[in-house]
Amino acid sequence: MTSQLSHISSARPPSVAAARRAKPYVRVRDLERDLAERVDGEVRFDPGTRGAYSTDGSNYRQVPLGVVVPRTVDAAVEAIAVCREHHAPITSRGGGTSLAGQTCNTAVIIDWSKYCHRLVSVDTEAGTCVVEPGVVLDVLNRELAGTGLMFGPRPSTHGQCTLGGMIGNNSCGSTAQAYGKTAENIARLEIVTYDGLRMWVGPTDEEEFARITAAGGRRAEIYRELRSIVDAHAGEIRRRFPDFPRRVSGYNLDRLLPEGVFDLAGALVGSEGTLVTVLRAELCLVPAPKAEALVLLGYHDIVAAARAVPHIAGHDPLQLEGVDDRLVDYERRKHMHPDALTRLPEGGGWLMVSFGGESREEADEKARALIEELRRTEHAPHIDFTDEKQVEKELWEVRESGLGATARVPGMRETWEGWEDSAVPPQRLAGYLDDLRKLFKEFGYDEASLYGHFGQGCVHTRIPFDLVTADGVAEFRAFLDRAADLVVSYGGSLSGEHGDGQSRGQLLPKMFGPVVIRAFEQVKAVFDPDNRMNPGKIVAPYRVDENLRLGPEWTPDDPARHFGYPEDEGSFQRAVMRCVGVGKCRQHSGGVMCPSYRATGEEEHSTRGRARLLFEMLNGHADSAVRDGWRSAAVRDALDLCLSCKGCRHDCPMEVDMATYKAEFLSHHYAGRLRPAAHYSMGWLPLWARLAALAPRTVNALAHAPVLGRLGKRLAGVEPARPVPYFARERLRDWYRRRGPRGGGERGPVVLWPDTFTDNLTPHVGQAAVDVLEEAGYRVLLPPRTLCCGLTWISTGQLGMAKRVLRRTLRTLAPALRRGIPIVGLEPSCTAVFRADAVDLFPHDRDVSRLREQTRTLAELLTGTDGWRPPRIDRAAVAQPHCHQHSVLGYDADRELLEEAGVRLDAVGGCCGLAGNFGFEAGHLEVSMACAEHELLPAIRAADPGTLVLADGFSCRTQIEHSGSDRRGLHLAEILAAAQRGTPLGDHPERLIGT
Repeated sequence: MTSQLSHISSARPPSVAAARRAKPYVRVRDLERDLAERVDGEVRFDPGTRGAYSTDGSNYRQVPLGVVVPRTVDAAVEAIAVCREHHAPITSRGGGTSLAGQTCNTAVIIDWSKYCHRLVSVDTEAGTCVVEPGVVLDVLNRELAGTGLMFGPRPSTHGQCTLGGMIGNNSCGSTAQAYGKTAENIARLEIVTYDGLRMWVGPTDEEEFARITAAGGRRAEIYRELRSIVDAHAGEIRRRFPDFPRRVSGYNLDRLLPEGVFDLAGALVGSEGTLVTVLRAELCLVPAPKAEALVLLGYHDIVAAARAVPHIAGHDPLQLEGVDDRLVDYERRKHMHPDALTRLPEGGGWLMVSFGGESREEADEKARALIEELRRTEHAPHIDFTDEKQVEKELWEVRESGLGATARVPGMRETWEGWEDSAVPPQRLAGYLDDLRKLFKEFGYDEASLYGHFGQGCVHTRIPFDLVTADGVAEFRAFLDRAADLVVSYGGSLSGEHGDGQSRGQLLPKMFGPVVIRAFEQVKAVFDPDNRMNPGKIVAPYRVDENLRLGPEWTPDDPARHFGYPEDEGSFQRAVMRCVGVGKCRQHSGGVMCPSYRATGEEEHSTRGRARLLFEMLNGHADSAVRDGWRSAAVRDALDLCLSCKGCRHDCPMEVDMATYKAEFLSHHYAGRLRPAAHYSMGWLPLWARLAALAPRTVNALAHAPVLGRLGKRLAGVEPARPVPYFARERLRDWYRRRGPRGGGERGPVVLWPDTFTDNLTPHVGQAAVDVLEEAGYRVLLPPRTLCCGLTWISTGQLGMAKRVLRRTLRTLAPALRRGIPIVGLEPSCTAVFRADAVDLFPHDRDVSRLREQTRTLAELLTGTDGWRPPRIDRAAVAQPHCHQHSVLGYDADRELLEEAGVRLDAVGGCCGLAGNFGFEAGHLEVSMACAEHELLPAIRAADPGTLVLADGFSCRTQIEHSGSDRRGLHLAEILAAAQRGTPLGDHPERLIGT
């Protein structure tokens, strides 16, 4: 904060403001002190944290006062009490994926996701469970798997959205077709009001209502006033609330009408933290389908597909989703889900219809009944059908990737949320889509695609709004006005899934009229008379064009850079803005991204959090949380635990490449300054390895001597608990020079790349590769002098040196490259430099392009060798694909080769946690081992003793060795060489190469 005082403005209609304290002030330093003293949790008011939480998945940005991460729900209650004493606003946040701006505010953010994620209890007989608000949906359903039950609604962000966020937004997802919105799946809520009343609420019959009101006190006052408000406005509530499944906008006052049970829990769902704070929730569970079948229907266009929805919905599907040709085209342009897209039948608009059952036969029978009926119609669609679980998963990813697919499409303008979840009665969907497309055309937004939960009339889209000029923002506002009028004319809802927040709050009078809006204001006053609960959202909202993340006054820096960023018009600023906040980096399983978040649970250690900080660093706003540019300590600290694994480059739907951004940042951050010791020791490892080769035994003895070894580690910035690797007595290149080439070489020459790790630390891997390549008929060449890919300089941000090293390598390899000779890499991280980083550093160099195109992994070369077949291995194996292999090179060739060799492969996900120099740097050990414990080490411990452990990465093999396991990781080259010689396979490299 630039001042000890932060002025919090709470603009609201005079009728609401009259009863509330206007223009409250917060003494931020005093607030921070009291929170730190009294709250069992993490209290953070530092610029880095505030920058990371300044926005969500929406167009909006508000820098918070600070963030509280409570360890228990009781600690959160205490945090609210402290905030109340200081008159500080509060905003609850779960996964932070909200698309309407409801989880960012100039307030104290309470982040539930790190600690308050317990499954408190399960009652299988009643079909309910009690959870804390920070539990992620997929994690919850995995914990419930043994009961045969699950929580029914499933948004596309199911891997990272929390139940608290789902309750706040009244989330739905595709399975709401069968199970309804979150509001229909809540039994009770434990809540606390801003003034400190804590209670469980739920459906209340008249007898209980009378008991509550007779008891008196604050609870009785709330119940009486709510009933009075709803009774006074009941007629208008009935008239103005659309009667169809996807009315998410506004407060759920229809759950309090006299003709039903007074359900306060149902009424509070979807209130976006503007009324109460949810502490725990009792959820209604449903039986998990044991089998599913998926029907794909291709129509002429998306409007024709929408016309078929009401009829298909009559078959009671589990999910009924729509996808248009633009979305499919964008996914093809971005090379997303290529195999799955080939399964779509002919058409220009598609419906995806799934059916569940107690068995595959039951699910298939439901699907075939629909198919047979559709085939008898006059305009039958093109049809495909599958009940294969993996194929279904891949096809659903086509639909669930809609947000990522429609953002940053090559050759297209930037697209944004703003009208991304409107909904109409399904029987009127076709007309609405037709009129909406006409509105897009009128405003010049023709690129917008249409997809969504068509079975319930909910439509998703991202639109190429211009949010950086005054005229563009005016057009944005004008479009929203017209679009709101359009959806209301169809009897629809402004929001059908993502809530109102700031995106639609100002537009709500169009849908509900002044009487219901007044009722909303009165309800807000009952719970929060001083407007401290997530102010400016839903009631007395900010304008839709306020607090924009960009906006006409946004003037970011676009600094000089080392990398080319060819996919981002050569702009570091555009590269940073790839993150759209979907939060897939916060998933707890699957893929590699983001290992540091999985280890720490910290927003600023997620790819998204780091991208937010880099955005703030570019200083586009007067209130930027990060003010010191490249010299920022906050950004440096957030990037410190980035493993540079490049998992985000592959797993993020926007292909954010945080490893590259980190290298760029470090280069500028330390320009002209002393670097950390690890940058000189591990960053310059190729040089030290070359010197060590002069006397490896002496170097090893000194490095492992008790006193000198400890001192050396300390001076080098190396983690004291890490054993230092031994340098080989003979380098690979020296061995090969002495040995000379062998074999006929009838398939021609290949250059085997002697990376620093293979050459100096594990030459037996290179020796095995030489044997395999020569046996396959290749003449193996090694570069005539010691070279390097520059990896260690890149990862430590010493990019000037990295470029010099790469230029030297290119000059040496140029003759081979220009003759078309393949370059075979054994170390995935070094191989990935040739395929990715080198091109990013030299985007216009033809030899670099040749290097990228001609570089192969060992498996890629061998599987592409006509007539070559791998030797039989016939063993089970646990494999750890290197992170860079996962993200840049791919593992398909390895999988194909190993399966052909008879290997029963279990390829684990996640990151080993060592990640080059990361795990060796002092202070990183805990996070490094936590990453390894996520998937790799448990898989190894669970494997049978005779199971091979495969790990092509030196880092991965080293982490396995340092874990205390008696298992050793083997390189693909080692097991192939051993198998073709008939050497028994074991865990020890010396057994495989006969040395």
